Amino acid sequence: MKIAMTGSTGRVGSRLLPRLRELDHDVRTFAHRLEDAGAVEEFVAGVDAVVHVAAALRTSTDFEGVNVHGTRALAEASEKVPLFVHISTNLVYPGGLGRPATEDDPTGPDAAFGDYPRTKALGEQAVRETREAAILRLAFVYGDGDPHLEESLRWAAKWPGHQRLHMVHHADVAQAVAKVLDAGASGIFNVADDSPTTAVELHLLNGLTPSETVQQDFDPWHGIVSTIRAQRELGFRPRYPSVWAAAVSGAL
Repeated sequence: MKIAMTGSTGRVGSRLLPRLRELDHDVRTFAHRLEDAGAVEEFVAGVDAVVHVAAALRTSTDFEGVNVHGTRALAEASEKVPLFVHISTNLVYPGGLGRPATEDDPTGPDAAFGDYPRTKALGEQAVRETREAAILRLAFVYGDGDPHLEESLRWAAKWPGHQRLHMVHHADVAQAVAKVLDAGASGIFNVADDSPTTAVELHLLNGLTPSETVQQDFDPWHGIVSTIRAQRELGFRPRYPSVWAAAVSGAL
């Protein structure tokens, strides 16, 4: 399959790209800004699918330009491309659900998480207003030497020890993308492992003694999602059902 993929140099994209090529996909990458309409049209010409990974995360101030306007421009330019896969985040869900979030829940990112989830939710909306697409809402991505796991303690160190983080290994991100491409699927899919990880476990995985945290009110279900739709409609089952399984396999 001929694929046009954005964000190939980022943490997710740089690990997704070789896996898609190992599956014999012909993947072209994009080195321009999405505001360059001519470059975008040339980029998507003649491909079977677009995989949109590029996003402004923490180091960029242009969240609106990249995550919303750039995403809409890419979706519009890809109108004739059969498949469009948009990589999003489970942070678009609201808190207070009292259960794992499902794809049918409305978006409502917590303002405390900043511009990233807010603009990713708007980016999803831009895609859905423009064309049919598969939207993959990823849990906290880790593995393959990604420093995300260590960086999680910047905020998880302040959590109650039993607060949980839902995670997904880079190998399982690639699996989900590949299954969407193979099935020609559209719709929204949560992509996560089977076993959310506690703040205590995040310390242990980083080789640290769990810190003493002040007990505080928190939503035990915030950031926890249901993967039933991805299992039933895509046949997705995580290769690494927990971060501990990845650790034992040497895949961190």
